[in-house]
Amino acid sequence: MKKLFKSNWWKYICVCLLVYVSTWGLLSDVPRLPILNETIRVLHFHVPMWFGMIFLFLGSVIYSIKQLGNPSERNDLISCELAKIGTIFGILGILTGMFWATFTWGEPWSSDPKQNASAVGLLIYFAYFFLRGSITDEQQKARISAVYNIFAFVALIPLLFILPRMTDSLHPGNGGNPGFNAYDLDSSLRAIFYPAVIGWTLLGYWIATLKIRKGLIEIKIDA
Repeated sequence: MKKLFKSNWWKYICVCLLVYVSTWGLLSDVPRLPILNETIRVLHFHVPMWFGMIFLFLGSVIYSIKQLGNPSERNDLISCELAKIGTIFGILGILTGMFWATFTWGEPWSSDPKQNASAVGLLIYFAYFFLRGSITDEQQKARISAVYNIFAFVALIPLLFILPRMTDSLHPGNGGNPGFNAYDLDSSLRAIFYPAVIGWTLLGYWIATLKIRKGLIEIKIDA
């Protein structure tokens, strides 16, 4: 897998997908659904960013587990950088969701259970970075951060996918509301949405690899 991503083919795919998504996501015809209307175009940005966030956090957890089993500066660095980019994607997901909610729910933040749970999930990750910044011993920082990172991901999953479904919610797919698959989403919309998930996820991974390479160079210089 490491050798597979050392080449640049996936970067070209990422650029092509995002150009395609950004262009057709804004210009193509969309289903005229009640209330949603043209705002459904945000689907190609809001939801894929959340997918990208989950995948990046998952990668971060995998390297946290590796860090506990085989401590190294590299494993700690990769875990941290993936968590950073995942958090940025989470913030972008909330902002695009607030933009969408302004037109569909009447206000950017209505204290919807899904919104509140998403905010709590990101606060948990903010605490992760504050924790790292408060520990001076590098080995202790890496070990404690790895444990906390695993906890953060385990807490995030029920916050996003379980608890909002157990109460009333305006969000599609939660609180008894039908998900988007139950709406009249035509094939042209799906043809943009699925490439968007892949494209945004690859972009997040690409940014993380740049940060990781920079960090590894700094580690070598310090050594």
